[in-house]
Amino acid sequence: MHDHGSLPALGWSEFFTTWSLQPGWLLAAVILAASYLTLRNAAGAASTVKGWRVASFLTGLALMYVVIASAINGYAMSLAWMHMVLHLTLIMVVPTLLVLGHPLTVIAETGPRAERVMRSLPVTILVHPVTGTLLYSVVIIGTHLSGFMDAMAQSTTLMVGEQILYVVSGFLFLTGTIGEEKVRSDLPYLGRIALLVVGMVPDTIVGIVMLQTERDLYPVYSEARPEWALDAVKDIQTAGGLMWAGGDGGMMFLAIGLVIAVVTSPERRVKMTGRFLDGVRTTHLAQESARGSAVHGADEGPAEPGSVDPDSDEALDAYNAMLARMNQQH
Repeated sequence: MHDHGSLPALGWSEFFTTWSLQPGWLLAAVILAASYLTLRNAAGAASTVKGWRVASFLTGLALMYVVIASAINGYAMSLAWMHMVLHLTLIMVVPTLLVLGHPLTVIAETGPRAERVMRSLPVTILVHPVTGTLLYSVVIIGTHLSGFMDAMAQSTTLMVGEQILYVVSGFLFLTGTIGEEKVRSDLPYLGRIALLVVGMVPDTIVGIVMLQTERDLYPVYSEARPEWALDAVKDIQTAGGLMWAGGDGGMMFLAIGLVIAVVTSPERRVKMTGRFLDGVRTTHLAQESARGSAVHGADEGPAEPGSVDPDSDEALDAYNAMLARMNQQH
């Protein structure tokens, strides 16, 4: 059992002055940063990872260390709502910054062998969007709606393991949804947006259960609470509100950002629906274009499906003509 009852009442002064070295996390952050920079420099001018992505990855590592070394982690075993702030930061904010840094691309661009590894079956399965979504859901529900919190309160190993698990599961989930890495599992953007919506489900379930509880869900965890802390049930309800609002709000923010990225990029718009649906759309537009040519007396013959650019003026005219015919039918 960890004794956190001696912590002073949390205020702004305590929040900004409570720090611990956390040498293991500091060493991990330094090693990851050094490895990332070394591998990117090894690619030289051939690297496609831009400077802002490098800054994003390093910022993610810095935030990961700060949140563990600061009062957020220091008070996480005393206040359930602070524990939830720690969870949301480690599983959503930190991984977002790390994923935007394209670490898998950095590895892949060091040489043909590394690129083959990044496109291998084990890596493909590991970073597949479905794998990330399932892992994210299991972690969120399993650590909050089971006996895990009480077990973790009695084990330093479980506590550290939980923190690592949150970063890893968040990274894998967001790699498949907002990442644009050089890997085989490249899901269409429409599917990515759908998975971000699916990711709201475990956040909502956990948030509602904690928000509406009338009993202490974590009795062992609550034994270490200091006298000045919130009532255990109210504390858990506050944490549930944070999970619901912060989790769903974070997913919505990422989904909106992804939509904006697609709308403002012709390359991403092409990948919006995937090869199958895009092929169906192109074929249909080719047929409409051929029909329009026949109506106007053109004698070129039917257009081949691949001969019509779906974003061209010809395709737009064919689409408008199709809408006009549908309107006449009604």
